[in-house]
Amino acid sequence: MPINIPDALPARRVLESENVFVMGTSRAMQQDIRPLRIMILNLMPVKIITETQILRNLSNSPLQVNVEFMKMSSHTSKNTSNEHLDTFYKCFDEVRSQKYDGLIITGAPVEQMPFEEVDYWSELTEIMEWSKSNVTNTFHICWGAQAGLYYHYGIDKYQLPEKMFGVFEHHIVDDANEPLLRGFDEVFRVPHSRHTSVRREAVIANENLKLLAESDDAGVYIIVSRDRRQIFVSGHSEYDRDTLASEYMRDKTKGLPIKVPANYFPNDDPTQKPIVTWKSHASLLYSNWLNYYVYQATPYEW
Repeated sequence: MPINIPDALPARRVLESENVFVMGTSRAMQQDIRPLRIMILNLMPVKIITETQILRNLSNSPLQVNVEFMKMSSHTSKNTSNEHLDTFYKCFDEVRSQKYDGLIITGAPVEQMPFEEVDYWSELTEIMEWSKSNVTNTFHICWGAQAGLYYHYGIDKYQLPEKMFGVFEHHIVDDANEPLLRGFDEVFRVPHSRHTSVRREAVIANENLKLLAESDDAGVYIIVSRDRRQIFVSGHSEYDRDTLASEYMRDKTKGLPIKVPANYFPNDDPTQKPIVTWKSHASLLYSNWLNYYVYQATPYEW
């Protein structure tokens, strides 16, 4: 089944070129099924790229999904045009009275700042509090996961000696028939790009959380709340083939201390084409989330 997105959204053309089934509003209304309502709080700087990456993964499901985007009123985006944001994004005040089946909170390039110093922190905490009563399940990505763990459970992040940057092997810690892990290989790979992390000991010590997957190199990866309403993912499974390469060249051009992303370029040679080794995991992660944590958990009528 398709995802339902605005006809003019730039991601639509990209997805259609990849034979991803997208549907317009008029056709969606003719289907005798209640679509899932998914809100994406997009905190990434280049929002159009992130839109396409997440929508691509949400499309791999038999469920019809209506997707909306939210922006922060307390922050001005420097990398996405106001025209795009005004056309496709809503502010929290516009949706606070509504109910959603799922909420995705993306990463953001602010992980080296204390949470309280982020200019939209107060608004973000209001949204996270609102999600407890207005959203069936919230999926947090990278810094969004760190922010959620800090707000909901008081688990703070810490600075890494150097940037966690590359594609790393991960393994399942505790499946316990956890639906989110169904179909996962025992070892799978995920991209990471961050300067901070959360301590495994703090997660394990919290009786309201369960660690599902981790990496010997990249640390904790998937954490789920015991009530299965909050999911925290420390990596970027949604990344495209060239995303890490673009970040590497960006930082190198700025003269920042950056190493070649680990396990990414063949022979660690940035002139060679990266090999995608995480796409199947990403697809399964999002389809499991939509099926087991959103569709099968949400009420038919809010």
